[in-house]
Amino acid sequence: MRPAGESEVRWRRRVIARRRAWDWLFGLVGVLALVLAASVFAALFSEMLVAGFRHLSWDFLTSFPSRRPADAGILSAWVGTTLVMLVTACVAVPLGIGAGIYLEEYAPRNLLTDIIEINVTNLAGVPSIIYGLLALGLFVYQFGLGQSIASAGLTLALLILPVVIVATREAIRTIPQHIREGAHACGATKWQVVAHHVIPYSLPGILTGVIIGLARAIGETAPIITIGALTFIAFLPPSPFSDPHRLISFDWLMAPFSVMPIQMFNWLSRPEEAFQQNAAAAGLVLVGMTLSMNALAIWIRYRFRKTIKW
Repeated sequence: MRPAGESEVRWRRRVIARRRAWDWLFGLVGVLALVLAASVFAALFSEMLVAGFRHLSWDFLTSFPSRRPADAGILSAWVGTTLVMLVTACVAVPLGIGAGIYLEEYAPRNLLTDIIEINVTNLAGVPSIIYGLLALGLFVYQFGLGQSIASAGLTLALLILPVVIVATREAIRTIPQHIREGAHACGATKWQVVAHHVIPYSLPGILTGVIIGLARAIGETAPIITIGALTFIAFLPPSPFSDPHRLISFDWLMAPFSVMPIQMFNWLSRPEEAFQQNAAAAGLVLVGMTLSMNALAIWIRYRFRKTIKW
């Protein structure tokens, strides 16, 4: 409120100056928070890089775990991680995108839809161990999948499914309504509008949600331990091309497995310093796998953005 006796122009200048000061202070706090977070990450990553880089070698990548740290490798762990993430992506990505499209474009606005939306949003914040307990009773025992790659992939797919659904819906909401109206005015059906306009335009945002979900899944340990992943495994799952009578064999889906986070946890629990350094090297490989997976998704997103013309 303008004090009595103060001119309108002077009062407005004082209010603007005060608000600019608050803006400057908020920007400074944001920069300090960013510098602090980046410094902590840089310190942790630098320590892991120094401890593990000299242990990275071809033998480390192609050797099985061993009780002797000098001979230990991560072959079974990175192969298991790759196969589990393949199952996770094949299940979570199409289901999550499809569910998000249905909820945003097709689902009627009623009480049931509101309940589903609330549950999907809440499931995105459920601790991962809860998904592990659910998968233990459902996939391992009820469906009889056992402690297999299929169980692990389905568990992580359930874990990231709400993230993909929420990201898909948010990306679709950014598409202007006039695009849909223009397509309908030209005689397009509902599916043609979704397939030719909504999905292509919102795909970069959808892929961002997929990247976040898969990056979370590749580093999860609690649900994988809950369903019985092995901490020490000295063999690989059967090859998809091992059966001469079938073009592709899916026997590897039911094979026992281990993943990179569990291998690192196993080594970190050992008292020997050499195992700690092996764990740091495995962490570098896991970071590289995550960055490679994200780079592929970012490249796909970039390609779609170049082809879209508004």
